Amino acid sequence: MNPYGGRARRHWQEHLPSRYQQISDPEAFFSDLGEQIEQQVQQLAAALAGPDPLEENYLEKVGRLNMARLRAEEQVLREMLPEPENDPESRTDPDAPPGNNSPTR
Repeated sequence: MNPYGGRARRHWQEHLPSRYQQISDPEAFFSDLGEQIEQQVQQLAAALAGPDPLEENYLEKVGRLNMARLRAEEQVLREMLPEPENDPESRTDPDAPPGNNSPTR
């Protein structure tokens, strides 16, 4: 399992516990998901980085490629990892001030 698969697995365990429990073969599921994420990140990073400008030096290129990869990871993970489950027991009042975790009525 690649790092993206491990990251996805931890996300599901923490934020989607009931859905995680329903996966019959987590190792295969997250290995496959990790590969899909990695492919999409690579494709998007290449598109975001674009062609090499002629006047670009080595450090500028490294920075441009790193930034493209980080932006691609953020976007692909946001798209491919499901939102956390809504647990009515732990919902908080959206109008409550920060730090007040009283349940919504």
